[in-house]
Amino acid sequence: MKHAVTALSALAHQARLSVFRMLVQAGHDGIPAGEIARRLDVPPNTLSANLTILAHADLIDSRREGRSIIYMAKYENMTALLEYLLQDCCGGSPEICASLAEVVLRSHCEPTEAA
Repeated sequence: MKHAVTALSALAHQARLSVFRMLVQAGHDGIPAGEIARRLDVPPNTLSANLTILAHADLIDSRREGRSIIYMAKYENMTALLEYLLQDCCGGSPEICASLAEVVLRSHCEPTEAA
């Protein structure tokens, strides 16, 4: 429960949630910090603080490539959080969670065409 509370607290902020969603959509390649700041139009120091909070919540990871730091979502921890939230959610009544299952099936995991 402690990990779930930490992760949910980190995501309970508009800017951090935007960063996390962007990183989830970026895939395993991730996005350089400068590009994240540019896309979200946030100052680097503000972005740095938000990235630190997401990293401490173990939702993102980073790697250095030359002078850039590339950030990526930790999908296994995102999945664990979602599993924790949905664990025993139906109480023996699968119809309660049927709409959640439909959302998962409709998720945008297929590759998108270049615009």
